[in-house]
Amino acid sequence: MTGERTQVPLAGPANRQGRIATDNAFGRDTRYRGTQGTAIVGFFGKTGAMTGASEQVLKRPGTPYRKVYVHPTHHAGYYPGAEGMTLKLLFDPQTGKLLGAQGVGGAGVDKRIDVLAVAIQTGMTVFALEEMELCYAPQYGSAKDPVNMLGFVPAGLLRGDHPQVDWESVAASADKPLLLDVRTPTEYAAGHIPGAVNVPVDELRARLMDVPKGRPVVAYCQVGQRGYLATRILMQ
Repeated sequence: MTGERTQVPLAGPANRQGRIATDNAFGRDTRYRGTQGTAIVGFFGKTGAMTGASEQVLKRPGTPYRKVYVHPTHHAGYYPGAEGMTLKLLFDPQTGKLLGAQGVGGAGVDKRIDVLAVAIQTGMTVFALEEMELCYAPQYGSAKDPVNMLGFVPAGLLRGDHPQVDWESVAASADKPLLLDVRTPTEYAAGHIPGAVNVPVDELRARLMDVPKGRPVVAYCQVGQRGYLATRILMQ
């Protein structure tokens, strides 16, 4: 992904290199195109998988990137047996080109990372993920597949429709923003970011006086949807 030399001890790339070595031994000029680093592991009934560059890999040469997270289920939530997953996407902040992805969760993680691996190989962008057409039936996926969601969120960011900020940026900011927890009081009591103020999103319009003016505000929730809605209310 970055053009750097590195060791990636995976069976797939090793098998391809073995075939290439044999081709060359018999006079065929076949060359190795490089390793993308697509890998998967199972642990305690869960799955972790990745493809492309990680943050650590991108930081070494100073490659600019942005990241987003989504927390979908592997098929339609109303259909019995839906299992949750967390997917992370790294992309170019200017063009939206896909740079890497990671996923962890239950069923369906392997399917999504495989799709993203092909998308990265073909040079797709987050805008292409929005339009990607994948198999759908309630027991297999959702009308808006997790892969589509990994397009909607960063595409909204790049278009300016969905302002986002990384936790690292908040922590490093000299002008500390107000952290606005827009979950329910029960969720807030069960655990929250220290210093955060709790104003549930359903009460936000009636309690705007509780949000100080003239100070940056970062709204957050459990997975992002309510934080997004709160941000739109505050922007209006």
